[in-house]
Amino acid sequence: MNITQKIDKLRREKGALILAHNYQITPIQDLADHRGDSLQLSVLAEQAQSKLIVFCGVRFMAETAAILNPEAKVLLPVADAGCPMADMITAEQLIEFKAEHPGAKVVCYVNSSAAVKAESDVCCTSSNAVKILRSFPKDETILFVPDQNLGTWAAKQAKRKVIVWPGYCPVHQWGFTHRNLANLRASHPGFKLIAHPECDEDIVAEADEVLSTGQMEKYVAENDRLMIATDATFTDYLKHIHPHKELVALNNRARCRNMLKITLPDLLSALEKEKYEVKVDPDVARRAKRCLDRMLELST
Repeated sequence: MNITQKIDKLRREKGALILAHNYQITPIQDLADHRGDSLQLSVLAEQAQSKLIVFCGVRFMAETAAILNPEAKVLLPVADAGCPMADMITAEQLIEFKAEHPGAKVVCYVNSSAAVKAESDVCCTSSNAVKILRSFPKDETILFVPDQNLGTWAAKQAKRKVIVWPGYCPVHQWGFTHRNLANLRASHPGFKLIAHPECDEDIVAEADEVLSTGQMEKYVAENDRLMIATDATFTDYLKHIHPHKELVALNNRARCRNMLKITLPDLLSALEKEKYEVKVDPDVARRAKRCLDRMLELST
C-alpha cells in the first residue's frame, strides 16, 4: 500500500475531511476532499459535518476553520506552517491603529490571526474584498489590514476611502518584476497576464485581469495562453488539470515556503496521531466569529 492509499484508507476510517488550499502541492490537492481559495474553504469548514478536519494550508486558515466549526477537531499537519503577512500586525498594533483613527471601521483580510480578526468589524478575502468595501457608506473611513496591496486595489475598485496597514505577502510583493514580465511577453507573444491582487501595484497595473485564486481557476477553464502572477505552485496545479492549455508562471520561483512545508508524510502523520490540533481562545474565537460571520453574510 503506497502513502496515498494509506492516507485515503485512514481518512475513510476516521471520517476525516481533508481541505487543501490552492497553493498546496498537486498530490495533496488531488487527495483532498475539497480544495479552493480562502473564501471557498471557509464556507466548507463551516458546513462540514465531519468531527475531524485536516487543513492543508497555513495556521490562520486552520484557525478560521476552528472558529467557524467549533464542534470539529481541526488539525494543521505542520505546526509551524505560518503566514508572514499575518505576522505583520498584532491585535495590540491594530488597537493602536484604531485609536489613531477614531470611529473608523476595520476590514480585515482573512490572512490574519484570530486575535486580529477579533478586533475587526468584518473579514474579507481577495475574492470578495471589493464587495465588502462597497457595503460601507461612501463617506466612511475604512482601515484595511494587513495587506496594503489588496487594500489599495480594492479601494480603487470600490471607490471607498481606505487607510491601509503597511503589510504584504513577500511572495506577491517581491516575487514578480517588470523584467519577468518583459521577458515573458517577448517569449510568449499574445499571452494575457492574470494577477492576484496581493501583487505589487505595479504588476497589478499591467494585468489584463486581477483575480483571486478561485477566480483564476474559473478564468483558466475558459481561456488559454496565459501568464499567471501568483504562487507558482498554483500554476503547477492549473497545468496539471489543464494539460493542453498554454499556461506559464510569471516567476516559477515565487512560492510560499510555508505552504510547501506540508508533504504527504506530514498529512499521513497528522491523520495517524491526530496532530497538531489548532485551538483558539474561546473569547477571541467568539469575537473573531462575528467578523467572519459578517463576511459570509455579505458574500451571499
